[in-house]
Amino acid sequence: MAVQKSRRTPSTRGMRRAHDRLQKPAVSIEPTTGETHRRHHVSKDGYYRGKKVVQTTVESAE
Repeated sequence: MAVQKSRRTPSTRGMRRAHDRLQKPAVSIEPTTGETHRRHHVSKDGYYRGKKVVQTTVESAE
């Protein structure tokens, strides 16, 4: 069975845990509509990088 030779300090423990926190999702602003959306994802209006790529139900009713 493995037994540690010496105790880990709180500083070392904190340095190890420094990257374990939750990350906020990266967001981007759609240049056409100004809508905020996740990076590399289509916005709710169906735009991606300034172009309409998905026809939405709101648009088809017009």
